[in-house]
Amino acid sequence: MNCPADWSGAWDWGAYPEKDAEMADFQLAKNAAKALKEDFDKPFFMSVGFFRPHVPLYVPPKWFDLYDAEKITLPKNPKSDLDDLPKNFLGINDYAVAPTHAEVIKHGKQRSLTHAYLASISFVDHCVGIVLNALKSSPHADNTLIVLWSDHGFHLGEKHHWAKRTLWEESTRVPLLFAGPGIRPGKPCAEPASLLDIYPTLIELCKLPKNSRLEGISLVPQIKDPTTSREQPAITSSYFGNHSIRNRDWRLLVYKDGAEELYDHRNDPDEFHNLASDPTHKAIRNQLARWLPKNPAFEFKAKSERSRVRRRPQPK
Repeated sequence: MNCPADWSGAWDWGAYPEKDAEMADFQLAKNAAKALKEDFDKPFFMSVGFFRPHVPLYVPPKWFDLYDAEKITLPKNPKSDLDDLPKNFLGINDYAVAPTHAEVIKHGKQRSLTHAYLASISFVDHCVGIVLNALKSSPHADNTLIVLWSDHGFHLGEKHHWAKRTLWEESTRVPLLFAGPGIRPGKPCAEPASLLDIYPTLIELCKLPKNSRLEGISLVPQIKDPTTSREQPAITSSYFGNHSIRNRDWRLLVYKDGAEELYDHRNDPDEFHNLASDPTHKAIRNQLARWLPKNPAFEFKAKSERSRVRRRPQPK
C-alpha cells in the first residue's frame, strides 16, 4: 500500500478493500440494524463499537473519492511550537509503532495519511447512519437513548505529533453526543465533560438508582440547557503521574517531574503558547491545580501472561 519500508505495517493505509461489505465495521452496523428490528420485552442496552478510524487506515475507494487530496487543509504547525515545552511527552512515540512527525514529513506522507484518516471518518459515519436509520424505523425509536463517543483523539501532525498518548487537546478531546426522547437538538455545549460522566448521565435520564461510588457527574443540566456552567473540569491522566485539567477556557498539564504547560483556549485553541511560566496567570493555574488527583492509584503492570494465569483463583 502506502507505508514506507522503515515503518511498522500497522501504519499502512490505502483504498482497500473494494466494497463496504468486506469491512467488519459495515458488517457490525448491519447486524446491529437487524437486532434493532426485534421486539424486546425488557429494556435493552446495545453497545456498537466501530474500529475505524484506526490504523491501518484501510477503507474502500469510494470514501477516498469524497476528498481531493490536494485541497485538504493541513493543520498549522509552526516550527517554533515545541520551543517552550518541557521534554516529557515530546518523544512519547519513540518506542511505539507510530511514526514521528519528522518521519512523516521526510517521506512526504502527511497529506496522504490525512486523506486516509478523513476517508475513514466518512466511512464510519456511514456505519453510524446505518444503525441510526434502523433505530428510526424500529419500534424502539421513541424510547431509546443514543450516546455517541470515541475513546481518544488523534494527532495528524498537530504539535509535531502523530497518533495519541499525549495530554494535549488533540489527544484528549473526543466527540460526545446524547440524543433521544426528551433531548432537544440545539447548540453544542462548551463546558468540559469526561467520559466518566456518561454513566451517571444515563442513570439520571433512565431514572435508575444513583450510585454514590461513581466519579463522574451527570450531564443532564447541560443536556437541558447547553449554557449551564459546571465547576468540575475534565481530568485526563496519561501514564502514572501525568495529568491534564481542562475547564471551559483553559488547559493545565502537570507532569510527574513537576514540569507544566498552560494554555488559554479563548485566544490559543491550537495550544501554541505555553503560559505556565507567566506570573500573570498564576491565579488560574492554581485554580486548576486544585483538581489534580491527590492519591492516584498506582499503574498496574503485569509481569507476564503466565504469572497472571498462575494467580487466578482455582475452582473449589
